[in-house]
Amino acid sequence: MDHVRLRFDGWIAGLGTAGGTRLVVGHWPRSPLGPVTDVMVELPDGHRLLLAETAELADFVAKTYTFDEVRVEPVTVERTASAWTVTAGPLTLRFTTGGRGLLGRLLRAVPPTLARRLWWVRLIDRPARLLRGVRTYGSAGNGRREWYAVQDLHVITTAAATLDGLDLGPLADVHPPVRFGFGSAPRSPALVRITTTVEVTRPQHH
Repeated sequence: MDHVRLRFDGWIAGLGTAGGTRLVVGHWPRSPLGPVTDVMVELPDGHRLLLAETAELADFVAKTYTFDEVRVEPVTVERTASAWTVTAGPLTLRFTTGGRGLLGRLLRAVPPTLARRLWWVRLIDRPARLLRGVRTYGSAGNGRREWYAVQDLHVITTAAATLDGLDLGPLADVHPPVRFGFGSAPRSPALVRITTTVEVTRPQHH
């Protein structure tokens, strides 16, 4: 069976709010679909919503992860060195980041070419589960495999978000864990520099 590996290079921000909503932003300046951004939202009642800026992106993400609702919405990202503003349809999110901490410095010390190698990603999967409650490698939807090469990490220090005009409350841990795929975001709100690889089955033409 023929497989192709699709690489998304950019940032993932994961955070919770005091109201119980958890948010995961994927911002991909370099991807097979061009520069794109998506936002995964899990509401306090467990409803999982995907907001994606193109139909193509929405289709790809929905086939890789699990959602109760998928919506194609305009998405904009404005960022400075330490502040991000993400607008995705009915959602507005602003957050700021602080320093790297020890883990961020360790991740940044790993050469990017090594960090993206599959054997390295599989090697650090177990320590990542034990230390941060996250996985770096696993099975995704529709028979796909996926792995995360994390190359930097900054703590998220403040956040403010509204959804459909409702204030979601101040920054909180990502708890309970989000249920979009095989892994979750770290419990502590964080912004990670990451390369995500998704291995998909190439359609066979006869």
